Amino acid sequence: MSNPGRPGAAQEAEHLVAGLRSHGRALFWPSIVLIGAIGGAFYFYGHFPEGWQNNAVLVVAVLIVILLWFLPLVSWLGRRYTITTRRIVLQHGFFVRVRQELLHSRGYDITVRKNALQSMFGSGDVRINTGLDHPVVLRDVPNADLVQGALHDLMERSINPIAARRQAAESSAPDETIVWGDR
Repeated sequence: MSNPGRPGAAQEAEHLVAGLRSHGRALFWPSIVLIGAIGGAFYFYGHFPEGWQNNAVLVVAVLIVILLWFLPLVSWLGRRYTITTRRIVLQHGFFVRVRQELLHSRGYDITVRKNALQSMFGSGDVRINTGLDHPVVLRDVPNADLVQGALHDLMERSINPIAARRQAAESSAPDETIVWGDR
């Protein structure tokens, strides 16, 4: 099938390169809270003389689990980064979904920022500067250096054909032909 914008050029199919979330390390402390809340509820339930006090222990445990384990889990599951051969798709939110797309053919600068903990686990923040007000950040992605390299390769492969022709024309040797005669 031909692309109407490029006569004679075959349109390549878009393929999934990677589906990413933030590093799973983000769920470490919420998981510790879950274990502590369940353990505390089992330990303290039944130790109070009044029934309402025992029920209060269960209610507090459920609130702790909802606020400090379930909400961070839903937040982590609601943020997703998808890299295809043509674009990067950033999605976040649970009830209100926000979707942002960046085309590789537009070109952008990519940097990786790592703090000490991210360096230990091989993750990092991949910052994509599109030339707009603020950069797009893929937060705490695993194998951040590999993601950066893959994005560089995908951006080079999907360079705009018009920009490629312009770049080739600018890099070619100037025409040294001399025309003799009157002007």
